[in-house]
Amino acid sequence: MPTRTLYVLTDLAIILSIGHHLDHVIRGGTAVGWPFSGEVNPFTYSLAIYPIIIVALILTRAGRIGPGAWAFISGGGALFVGIVHFGPVAGDPAAAILDVYRPAAFGWLAYAWLLALVAVLVITCAYETRLWLRERASS
Repeated sequence: MPTRTLYVLTDLAIILSIGHHLDHVIRGGTAVGWPFSGEVNPFTYSLAIYPIIIVALILTRAGRIGPGAWAFISGGGALFVGIVHFGPVAGDPAAAILDVYRPAAFGWLAYAWLLALVAVLVITCAYETRLWLRERASS
């Protein structure tokens, strides 16, 4: 069964995710896609995380999935966000976040928020993986 820590980490990831999506909406332009513009882009696909989380919570409560599924969700989220925002193929790199806001401190806040989101997803994935491996070893 999930632990309180798992729920706290998941709640924190959801809060950070919502805040990051709001950052995209504030920045507009290519940082946002459907349903806020006619374009379908990574922003649009990333909105799928909310129904995924709702279904996963229902399935967790029903005892149908456990930490392994949550590790996949949070790890996949970290990978997706990392690819979109960091590295050579980033479609929405850090500079795009920093250059939009005035005063610049708001851009740095949005960037720090993004880093916190990725960090929480990685930490959550590691924690869930540990729970999953412990669960498998005991059965």
